[in-house]
Amino acid sequence: MSRRIIGAAFVSLDGVIQAPGGPHEDPSGGFPFEGWLAPLGDEALGHQIDSVFRQPYDLLLGRRTYEIFAAHWPFNTDAPEIAEPFNRCRKYVLTRGDMALDWNNSERVPDIDALAAIKAGDGPDIVIQGSSTLYPQLLQRGLIDRLVLMVAPVVLGQGKRLFGDHSGPGTWKLIEQRTGSTGIVMSTYEPAGPVETGSFATDDPSPQELARREKWAREG
Repeated sequence: MSRRIIGAAFVSLDGVIQAPGGPHEDPSGGFPFEGWLAPLGDEALGHQIDSVFRQPYDLLLGRRTYEIFAAHWPFNTDAPEIAEPFNRCRKYVLTRGDMALDWNNSERVPDIDALAAIKAGDGPDIVIQGSSTLYPQLLQRGLIDRLVLMVAPVVLGQGKRLFGDHSGPGTWKLIEQRTGSTGIVMSTYEPAGPVETGSFATDDPSPQELARREKWAREG
């Protein structure tokens, strides 16, 4: 049985996942809202995070998230319940670069094909943290088995987003959902097949509607 890849992400209402945890996490692009999730943390969010990491797991990280984590978790003493398993587990880093991977149990993954081979092998589930650049690639290849989205009631207007324009299309089945005291909606989804389309129209199109369609077709 192949391993599952689970995407677990803190997301704003407009899809931003950049730097939810605190200042200096990721100011790239002049992002001014680092730490936007911190004021909204509550017991329900803690339980949701615990549920993601309750079972044995490895981590899947992009280069920048790896650098953030590798500079923080090996030296963290405030949250040993997170730091110790993060430091102990295997960290797969999807990068073609030759950066040093000095964090304990880190392994370079050069491309999506190599990741697919790892997924097909033996081992625990693989959890994505941060790493906005990974989602479009993995969704395009159908490699994500579960999404755990913790959506905060904030609109940020800028920043790195969870889903890019080239994310693989598909429908997702809602497995469970809960809402925290601060309005964070925590939803778990699994793939449910291709996108189906339909129409709410109840009558034949008017001449004006047909003209609009022709106009928009010309405009491209």
